[in-house]
Amino acid sequence: MSDKSIDVTGIGNAIVDIISPTTDRFLSLNGIKKGAMTLIDESRSNVLYEQMEPGIEMSGGSAANTIVGVTQLGGTAAFIGKVKDDALGRTFRNDITARGVEYETAPNGGGPRTASCLVLVTPDAQRSMNTYLGACASLGPEDVNEDQVRRSKVVYLEGYLWDPPRAKDAFLKAATIAHDHGGLVSLSLSDPFCVNRHREEFRDLVEQHVDILFANEAEIISLYEAGEFDEALQAVRGNCEAVALTRGAKGSVVLSGDTIYDLDPEPTKEVVDTTGAGDFYAAGFLYGYTHGKQLAQCGRLGGIAASEIITHYGARPEVDLKVLAAAKFA
Repeated sequence: MSDKSIDVTGIGNAIVDIISPTTDRFLSLNGIKKGAMTLIDESRSNVLYEQMEPGIEMSGGSAANTIVGVTQLGGTAAFIGKVKDDALGRTFRNDITARGVEYETAPNGGGPRTASCLVLVTPDAQRSMNTYLGACASLGPEDVNEDQVRRSKVVYLEGYLWDPPRAKDAFLKAATIAHDHGGLVSLSLSDPFCVNRHREEFRDLVEQHVDILFANEAEIISLYEAGEFDEALQAVRGNCEAVALTRGAKGSVVLSGDTIYDLDPEPTKEVVDTTGAGDFYAAGFLYGYTHGKQLAQCGRLGGIAASEIITHYGARPEVDLKVLAAAKFA
């Protein structure tokens, strides 16, 4: 893959995250399921936004977070995702390109507004996400930048985007181009509720198209309808070149073929907000993978990136990840 100029190209929902502290009472009063991602319509989004405490606004979406993480570690990255040509769309574009990400997807001139995710963080660091997809849902195969995909070592696909039918076509087109030009395909399962909706299709995707799979404990158990984590781990073995499974405070498990690494979590100070933890784990892992690191090192890089993100609000590092990773490996 030495001829590839982009380490990772992500395809996912282009969302502006609006992150705000809240209380369990607020969640209860508004019927919000704690710790989950819930899809909402524009009207519901407006009602919640008006009641929230003032928040931090930044480019977001799971794959976009991962792609930013890759650049912050010193890698090269691109992103494919739809926004509308509106204020939020410009916020997304300006923020992600300022992080060094190639972003060339043409915005929509009309139709639904740019997507937003209202991330409500309770004092126990749990985040409850209320997502209005808006313009995201219009992504189609015509939006796949073939040049970016051809130049990429890895194309990273966000499971959340599997809901809109035309986005599925975009994923499959990108996967085919990547494999035809010597690249790899990676998938994040994103959310157990997402897996429940698309279990059979995800299984087929994993077996037929995916080289590097990311999932947390709940997602991989749901994918294989397993009774426990170890059963799910055995079920996924052999389906991909590499599998990285995050387990929160238990660390992560990385496997390839018959090799399994059980990695401890990185030490961290107080957990403030878990938004983006899985996304940045994937960023660290993919950065390591595309730079020739051993699997255990890839998993540790993922843990380092995730451990920084959870110490503050928002899915953007507050320290130099390159310096942090170098210090941890010294």
